[in-house]
Amino acid sequence: IPNSLAKAGGYDHREALFGVPPYGGSIQQSLYWADSDLCDPNVDTRSGYPARKNDSSGKMAPWPSPYILMVDRGGCTFVNKVRNAQRSGAAGVIISDSTCLCSAGDACKSDDACETREPVMADDGSGSDITIPSFLMFKQDADPIKAEMKANHMVRIEMAWSLPNPDARVEYELWTTPTDLVSREFQRQFKEAAVALGTHAYFTPHMYIYDGLKSGCQGIDGQNQCYNLCTNNGRYCATDPDNDLDKGISGADVVKESLRRECIWKIYGQEDGIGTQWWDYVAEFMYRCDNEDYFANQDCVKDAQTHAGIDPHKVESCIADTGGLENDVPNTLLENQLADKEAAGVVILPAAYVNNTPIRGALEFATIFKAICAGYAKGSEPNVCEKCASCGIDEYQCVMDGKCPTAQGSVSTPVFATSLAAVVFCFGCLGLVQWQRSQRQMREQVRGIMAEYMPLDENNKVESAGIPLDGDDLDAEFT
Repeated sequence: IPNSLAKAGGYDHREALFGVPPYGGSIQQSLYWADSDLCDPNVDTRSGYPARKNDSSGKMAPWPSPYILMVDRGGCTFVNKVRNAQRSGAAGVIISDSTCLCSAGDACKSDDACETREPVMADDGSGSDITIPSFLMFKQDADPIKAEMKANHMVRIEMAWSLPNPDARVEYELWTTPTDLVSREFQRQFKEAAVALGTHAYFTPHMYIYDGLKSGCQGIDGQNQCYNLCTNNGRYCATDPDNDLDKGISGADVVKESLRRECIWKIYGQEDGIGTQWWDYVAEFMYRCDNEDYFANQDCVKDAQTHAGIDPHKVESCIADTGGLENDVPNTLLENQLADKEAAGVVILPAAYVNNTPIRGALEFATIFKAICAGYAKGSEPNVCEKCASCGIDEYQCVMDGKCPTAQGSVSTPVFATSLAAVVFCFGCLGLVQWQRSQRQMREQVRGIMAEYMPLDENNKVESAGIPLDGDDLDAEFT
């Protein structure tokens, strides 16, 4: 609203790499323009457009909650802007770009030089407390909306997160490193979901490495200038996980393990997209070799591969055939990882994508599983999604058992029915005993009344009521 601003298919935008959006849902609220970059934590909620009536204080009323807030780009990080908006009470944030994209051509006007590519709404490392979603809207789209609000016309906007669901198969990806701590529990558990989803889903694991050539780790003479952080004469690098270049796990060790995992996927998982052996190897490696003493130990690595049903010779042949890790030689698998990282715009690890859409929030089994199930075309969801995606209670256990688990502290239907029947039976028995007791008491009261008001003929030994007295002859005649 207004209809003149409505656009079929929605506006092109970029989603923030922080915050927790409601996947499969949407937010529809009135939009207010702060007319500010919102870098100051002391947000003036009485400013901006459209204008509101004055309240009892004599000043313009604050933005009425709930609302979506539009703020200008620039001045501070995206995280700071959204955090300040969140504190002011916003349900979502639209950041309006201040610079035109060169691809917009004459449709966008700006005093500054155009940008060749859109900016990434990256996390500055402090965005874990952000819970509201945010988008970046391009300048050519944001300017007309600002003009409408500046004319004091109400604008209502919808932010939606319907995952692309083109067919009956969902593609999902994981970006991580062999030393990433956050994704360990997910990698231990998600094999069960991958197997249960079967051919209805296709998984692709990615290993995050650095381009040593762009980072300056290869000198003019072609030699490695980054010590033991890189392989292939400084071409492929990784950070030192223990921040000690003299001992422990090195960056080069991480690159080697990354390449090994990519080879295992190529051999055992690329064809079916499930990769049971890949998941098993990662779990075995974390169990056996994930410490500084055994991380680069070849015997430990081979032991993990053997327990996962992997042929170590095939893996070593793959490493060599793709270019190896020695000398100034490109490795095709690692080059592919660098190209995929650039295309996806991955900045923060770990990162998960479903149908090419980045998934925000904690990397947990339930979050990714429900996002995958939301990515299917209507009517094509596999059985495991129908059973477990809406459990709301321990989706992992549901996938393991094939049914939703019972909530802690509650009882199952059979147990409840049995308990109810037992209670009814006990109360029935108590009711019967009480009824019999009341009947006895009533009979005794009747006998007492009869004995008091119906005198007996003691001389004739005859009872007026026709009931013989104690010791009477049963053959006596009635008077």
